[in-house]
Amino acid sequence: MSYRSLLLAASALALVSGPAFAQDVPAPAPAQTDEAPAPQTPDEAAPEEESTVEDVVVTATQSTVRASIDAVSYSLADDVQAQTGALADALRNIPSVDVDPSGNVSLRGDSNVTILVDGRPSAIFAGQSRANAVLQLPADQYARIEVMTNPSAAYSPEGSGGVINLITKPTAVKPGSVYSGSIRANVGAEGRWNAGANMSWQRDKLTLSGDIGLRHDVGEQNLFRTRETLDEDTGDFLPSRQTQLNSGAFDSGNARFTAEYRLDDKTQLTGELRASRFQINDGVSLETFEAEDASGAVVTRYRRDGSGGFEGSNWGATARVLRQFDDQGHEWSNEIRYDAGSFDIDSLSTLTYLTPAADPTYQRLNNTSESETIGFTSAYVRPLSDDGKLRLGYELKIDRPTQDNAYSIGDAPGALVPVPSATNLFEAEQTVHAAYATYERKFGEKWGVQFGLRAEQANIDVEQVTTGDRASQDYFRLYPTLHAQYQLTENDSLNFSYSRRIQRPDLNQLNPAISYQDPLNLNSGNPDLEPQTTDAFEAAWQHRQGQTFYQATLYYRDTKGAFTDTVTDLGDGVFLTRPENLGASTNTGLELVASGRFTSTLRYNASANIFYQQIDAAGIAGGDDRSATAYSARASLNWQPTDRDFLQVSGFFIGDTLMAQGERQGGGMINLGYRRKLTDKWALQATVRDLLDDFGFTTVYETPTFIDRSERKFGGRMGFIGLTYTFGAVNPRRQEQFDFSGGQQGQ
Repeated sequence: MSYRSLLLAASALALVSGPAFAQDVPAPAPAQTDEAPAPQTPDEAAPEEESTVEDVVVTATQSTVRASIDAVSYSLADDVQAQTGALADALRNIPSVDVDPSGNVSLRGDSNVTILVDGRPSAIFAGQSRANAVLQLPADQYARIEVMTNPSAAYSPEGSGGVINLITKPTAVKPGSVYSGSIRANVGAEGRWNAGANMSWQRDKLTLSGDIGLRHDVGEQNLFRTRETLDEDTGDFLPSRQTQLNSGAFDSGNARFTAEYRLDDKTQLTGELRASRFQINDGVSLETFEAEDASGAVVTRYRRDGSGGFEGSNWGATARVLRQFDDQGHEWSNEIRYDAGSFDIDSLSTLTYLTPAADPTYQRLNNTSESETIGFTSAYVRPLSDDGKLRLGYELKIDRPTQDNAYSIGDAPGALVPVPSATNLFEAEQTVHAAYATYERKFGEKWGVQFGLRAEQANIDVEQVTTGDRASQDYFRLYPTLHAQYQLTENDSLNFSYSRRIQRPDLNQLNPAISYQDPLNLNSGNPDLEPQTTDAFEAAWQHRQGQTFYQATLYYRDTKGAFTDTVTDLGDGVFLTRPENLGASTNTGLELVASGRFTSTLRYNASANIFYQQIDAAGIAGGDDRSATAYSARASLNWQPTDRDFLQVSGFFIGDTLMAQGERQGGGMINLGYRRKLTDKWALQATVRDLLDDFGFTTVYETPTFIDRSERKFGGRMGFIGLTYTFGAVNPRRQEQFDFSGGQQGQ
């Protein structure tokens, strides 16, 4: 650990702990805002939605969209797809968020996104397991999804696109009751099913809660690729065609257990255990390939039959202590987290060359990744006079990934020999110390301003154990943020924001060794890959009146050293894909969001995003300075003809986006949903996802020496029907565990 890291850690702890022990001085009056505390503490002051006095019950409708000075959050309560679908289905209905068929998440076209759970890092949404978690985790364990395209300094600047915060919905027990919970089960076509349960139990100062979810799915992923490669002897482009047909059964499970104990009225202890597992069983694949010469004759043709799958698992634990000095938001929290995970791909295939004819070759691919993450957070929040608020914090995060790639070939399944060029062991460690401070206050009746500064020291060490190659990075950087809000009228406001963010390479992206994908495609990392830095500016108009919410946001994002995947022709039809740093890229865009009611029973949610992309890729082989206009849109209609019936139609479309050597062509999806309240305890739901069965995308690379076009299609249409049973009594005072979206101006 460097001297600078020690100094940063010591200074941060002094800032955080110093005010906490000087409590004899009365705290100033709290800020008049219902914005939630710092990211490390649960929201204990969610707005009361229902209260009972003798036999009188008063009920208010919860806002679907909540906005604050630095975030917008969206309720999933009326998203029927979220009742039976995976997290990806819920995210696809959220403005600014895109999820491609492979589970890759992006914000306004930027795939460098940080995903938090209740404001905290989650190992399951980092590294190779993230896409599978997005595709498999049940969406109904979350109450709201919060989007921060320009987060404050209280958050890690990691993720140039911004932050998505998943707000869970544990079931709190209503006072006077002992327990509450729900059970759900859904069945679908082709043997699909999912089930889950959650429950809370409370006695005196102790509250126990937990949830579990299981999911079985089947799916297909088909690839159709055409390539044209320049023949230097003739100057002709020689064509080839490749198909991959893949199918398999997906099984996943997740569980979480939380215990909360109040030592006294001001001190709360919390512990959490969590685990998840993903698996593909009985995966089979069929690949065909043929290439032609200049005369059009097929000179190479093969068939590859494969079987296998993957297994992934994560588990973790968290311990937290929260000390509240008053009931006005003055508090100090400390938390330590540990997460570990593994991801294993294992497949056996038979490669048979038909032209020219040859004996079969057997191939085995076994890639294993393991990870370990240790985190510590200390956060202090103090309301100040003049409607102000001060936040101070220190964060430590240590990541230790390991990647073990093995590829073997032979004339028989029992006589496989490792291929040295594609067999290797890689280890890395990244340590980040961070100290931050944010200060917010009002200026007069109209202005609210939040200033923030975050200082980070990063130390990265990587080692390619097989070759003995080592590399390291060591840098200290500052990340300022600024948010301002001007209240035009009671219902209208203007928001302005700036933030500087960083995207560090995933440590496995620094592994220079080659990994085998198929006979025509290899992958590798890049040890020279540097972090990319983004300066983001936004100006937004917001209108809120009752259940109506409109927002128009102008934004500009300037990125230096942006990541991009590049493809190199290694000869003999084999291509190598690896990440590189672009010179620069900029996005200038407009995003529109609307939510409201056409009638008392028909509600709408819609958003559209259009932006102009410019990238500087002149330094990349086959790349060039390029520009284009990209767009995406989504909409949903929710109809409630009776107090027991609810119908939903939703859809989205993602347009084309630029890459250094080509573009990714977009696509869309239409979904249907229906929910029926049978009794106070029982509810029926039915959904259809990807109604048109046409979800996929196409990637095109085009350089002076080759053209590569890959079309991926997913067997996405699926239907579910199921039941949910709710038992016990739910406390309406705590609908979500965590939410930052109270609003500076009381929105």
